[in-house]
Amino acid sequence: MDAFLDIIAKISGWLWGLPLILLLGLGGIYLTIRMGFFQFKYAGYILKQTFGSIFKESKGEGTVTPFQALTAALASTVGAANIVGVPAAIMFGGPGAIFWMWFIAVMGMASKFTETTLAIKYREKNDEGEFVGGPMYYITKGLNMKWLGVWFAAGLMFEIIPSTMVQANSVASSAFEAWNLSPVISGLIMMVLVGLVVIGGIKRIGKFAEKFVPFMATLYVGAALIILFMNLGKVPEVLGLIFGHAFQPMAPVGGFVGAAVAAAVRWGFARGVYSNEAGLGTAPIAHAAATTDHPVRQGIWAMSGIIIDTLIICSATAFVVLSTDVWKQPGAIDNPSALTAQAFALNFGSIGSNLVTLSLVFFVISTVITLVYYGEKQAEFLFGTKGGKIMKYVYVLSVFVGALGGGRILWQFLDISLAAIVIPNMIAILLLSGEVKKLKDEFFTSEDYYLKDINETTTSV
Repeated sequence: MDAFLDIIAKISGWLWGLPLILLLGLGGIYLTIRMGFFQFKYAGYILKQTFGSIFKESKGEGTVTPFQALTAALASTVGAANIVGVPAAIMFGGPGAIFWMWFIAVMGMASKFTETTLAIKYREKNDEGEFVGGPMYYITKGLNMKWLGVWFAAGLMFEIIPSTMVQANSVASSAFEAWNLSPVISGLIMMVLVGLVVIGGIKRIGKFAEKFVPFMATLYVGAALIILFMNLGKVPEVLGLIFGHAFQPMAPVGGFVGAAVAAAVRWGFARGVYSNEAGLGTAPIAHAAATTDHPVRQGIWAMSGIIIDTLIICSATAFVVLSTDVWKQPGAIDNPSALTAQAFALNFGSIGSNLVTLSLVFFVISTVITLVYYGEKQAEFLFGTKGGKIMKYVYVLSVFVGALGGGRILWQFLDISLAAIVIPNMIAILLLSGEVKKLKDEFFTSEDYYLKDINETTTSV
């Protein structure tokens, strides 16, 4: 068994190296070119239609508001990786990795836009009258390849079990280290919290997410901004490190062992594509339930999630780690995941490290809630609404099992099962990108959508 697990680990390690980074990264670049660099061309409009329209009533059909769909999707992407993944990118790729993280995030907006637009176009109503959609639907209906849609759904349905276990275990471990809280107690608390939210379906998840996600993001980013102001004099140096070493290698400094440009690109790309899930096919499942009058409009909302997740929250972590110099400390390379907590503790004392632990707990619980919804929808696609409800309870139970450290053998399959959903989704959105381009052109040239929005804005001014 050990030899078999060793082989699985090697295969997943290879897949999540260059192959999938290139597929996701180059796929995002290709879609950006195919869509005419529209995320740059319409940047102002995109910001007004998302962050500037949070409290406006939505037109069209849907189960939840566009903002609720966005925050539900963000609940999944904003997680432990935002806190512990960014320092790892810095330690192994150098400060220049942050530039490449930003670059691939902006390119990834086209992937997120494409998959969400397709999710709205091919969505359906389930037996309970809720809108459902995602890769399993647009692969089946758009490509007429049901076997590939089933592959995606089965892969994600399975992947959610070890994923929720790993997430729950990270919370239980952090709570034990910080507050000496027994994993049994933290596991029970998490299981009850997750169960109370997800059993209410997407409407309850949406209502929870629209309040909880902005709160936890504001708490974390707000604290990071305070640290940034406390170290304001170092901001030019930090920016110099990020931009200067994106294109030239960096020599060893203190605890940092140095990094070549190739390492900066590799780690920056990896952190960018892993943090915002652009191209993974998960976020469209949440966005498919949104109330909207055109698929492109919700695609635009999905893009704003990358701004929040990568360009704001991941960047906040990067600036805290770089401006406080914790990345230069001796031994920093041995435990990069602890650097964010060290940076906060350096400025706020024990309150700072507790704040990071609390943020980690918040982020992970919100991630698990959305993951359970994603898994339920895969089971629903495969077995109907009854099958979805059964799997929902399996996932909620796996939260408690994972908190206790159970199911560790399943964790070995986490990365390889995730790869099994990324590949069919990227194939689908690349093959169906022509349809999305037509929808995009229709939206931005129609008197009913973009031109109407522009005229209304001009008239109100």
